[in-house]
Amino acid sequence: MKSYVFPGNIENEILQVGAEQIPYMRTSFFSGIVKESEQLLLEQIHCKNGRVIFYTGSGTGAMDAVVSNFVTLKKKSFILAGGSFGYRWKDLCEYYHCPYHLFEVPFAKSPDYSEMEEQIKKANPDVFLCQHHETSTGELYNLSRIAEICKKYDVFLVVDAISSFLSDPLDMNSLNIGMCITSSQKGLNIPPGLSFVFLSEKALSEEYNHLSYYFDFKENLKNLERGQTPYSPATTLFLQLHKRLKMNSEIGVDAIIDKVRKRALYFRAKCKEHEWLIPAENPSNCITGFFVNRNGDILFNELLKENIYIMPGSTPGFFRVSHLGLQSEEDIDYLVSRIKAIEEK
Repeated sequence: MKSYVFPGNIENEILQVGAEQIPYMRTSFFSGIVKESEQLLLEQIHCKNGRVIFYTGSGTGAMDAVVSNFVTLKKKSFILAGGSFGYRWKDLCEYYHCPYHLFEVPFAKSPDYSEMEEQIKKANPDVFLCQHHETSTGELYNLSRIAEICKKYDVFLVVDAISSFLSDPLDMNSLNIGMCITSSQKGLNIPPGLSFVFLSEKALSEEYNHLSYYFDFKENLKNLERGQTPYSPATTLFLQLHKRLKMNSEIGVDAIIDKVRKRALYFRAKCKEHEWLIPAENPSNCITGFFVNRNGDILFNELLKENIYIMPGSTPGFFRVSHLGLQSEEDIDYLVSRIKAIEEK
């Protein structure tokens, strides 16, 4: 199988952890795994003196947790929406009856940051909700600029870093990010099923609501003191996470990001060579979104017949290729050759 989707192909030593017998989680051994994993996650996202809440659930579960525990106590949110994941913040705010101001950005475009600042000035929000990378389009937002604006107007910054963590540089402390979320199946390159809410030191001093039994911040933080989750965790995924984080620590975050970036640049050079349009103005290292010229209606299924996985987009002829996981230049060359062959059918 050739996987150019999330989480990508995974090393056998990580996969093997998932094939082993499952240990009981209510033990000092498992508590040690959780505690060390938390510290490694905080180091790798640069969140000194923060905490990490672990959920057995998808990234949307972490988004839900942020809104139900935190955003529901605020007067108004400002939402940056440039794709399906930006609109997910909107859907969650509507579900929990949270007032919001929506700042919409065209498909795969950068926001007009000056206009954004003007609207923040007028809307006077308490919280800014955004993606670092809008995964549905490939556009990477300028988080430094967003953080500057939020600091200027004293707006609490919440960032969905689900597809940018370990693919694009991200430093919670230097950007004064209040909360970040991510999940297991993207940059961490292990199976889906775990999501994480990173709480900065500032966030830990905030008040939280109690609208969700399973996602309740206070209950999860209380259990975290003993290295546990309140309810049964995805034990095997925790073990795979721990192994991945230890490997990351040995390699170094900068080296991991550089490797992903080089793959992205290599693939984009091939797109240029074959005149496949990349619409993102500022693409993330994580994925490349591109338009093929012909046979976009059959491309996805034709590749499936060859056990090759890429991600379809919501726009005809638009596809996305991940640069995460095990991926060599030879793998990219192979994918490019198959796409070209299908285009020419």
